Amino acid sequence: MAPKRPEGAGAFPKAVDTPAPSPVDPASLYAALDLGTNSCRMLVAQPKGSQFHVVDSFSKSVQLGNGLEASGRLSRSSMSRTVQALRICRKKLIKHDVKRMRLVATEACRRASNGKSFMNYIRRETGLELEIIKPEEEARLAVVSCAPLVSTKTEQLLVVDIGGGSTELVWIDLSKVPPMERARSIMRMGRGFVGSASEFPAASVVDWISVPLGVATLREMFDDVEDDAGRYALMSVHFEEQLAGFSPFHHEPPRAGFQIIGTSGTVTTVAATHLGLRRYDRTKVDGLRMTSDQIERVIQGYLALGPQGRRMNSHIGRDRQSLIMSGAAILQALLRVWPTDRLSVADRGLREGILYSQMSADGVLEGGPF
Repeated sequence: MAPKRPEGAGAFPKAVDTPAPSPVDPASLYAALDLGTNSCRMLVAQPKGSQFHVVDSFSKSVQLGNGLEASGRLSRSSMSRTVQALRICRKKLIKHDVKRMRLVATEACRRASNGKSFMNYIRRETGLELEIIKPEEEARLAVVSCAPLVSTKTEQLLVVDIGGGSTELVWIDLSKVPPMERARSIMRMGRGFVGSASEFPAASVVDWISVPLGVATLREMFDDVEDDAGRYALMSVHFEEQLAGFSPFHHEPPRAGFQIIGTSGTVTTVAATHLGLRRYDRTKVDGLRMTSDQIERVIQGYLALGPQGRRMNSHIGRDRQSLIMSGAAILQALLRVWPTDRLSVADRGLREGILYSQMSADGVLEGGPF
């Protein structure tokens, strides 16, 4: 006897509707936290049109990478300072009832032999879940943050993010993207450097590099050089040597259609000094375009001041005075390698890139998801 056929077998299965994800409330608050080699910084923001409005912010110099170059480990004192800062961040997240957030750690935690165990320690002490991101992710998010500053005339773009422990450089070809779509094509890089087939014009990454030298690690490397000007020159030359493997290194781009965007505390400090700001004003700094001659004059002024003079200079600030010359050395090396008439100053970076990526993916920005 043939086995009894189960009831309904062979019939078309009934369609089961997969519930669509609930749309995100456009009034939702988002948070992005960047734990770097020198600083712990966080933004809490709300979508507003195609941008976002900052509701709260936090920035503290925790010097997490102090001694890392010599020991290969994060020190107890550095970790303690960092956890104290993160407790403040957690209070802000609770206060604003933030549900959508991304909290990341970068170069110091990537390099430290106890970086992963430090993430576990942070979780136990603060309840915050931080992730150590790869250099490519860090570079990509820095690029996305700069999208609003990309000119419609730009065909070749170099984005430089000078951090505490590393410096990311991304070279992007926009020549095949219609001028009015160039900024949006950068925003779409929130999906990754290697884009999938898309109906939209795509920006093309020619090359990118993460140099394991930032303002803190470069300064620490040459800390034993007593002569101020000599130390600065050595830092600049050493950083330039690290760029030899970057494919656009030997090709000077045409000045027309080439744009460098610099994002870092170094670049914004140089801009604030150039403007003579008694008190820092982001609205005057972000998007400012400086000539190479203007940048050079500011750097030469820093050198003329010497270490003591820089400590007393109100434009530099306490948190930045010990790091400004290593940052300036990196900046000068870049302008030496790629002579250009102007550099666009970006008071934005990893945190802004995280926020744009999150909000764009959720479809809460006008014109998104990109």
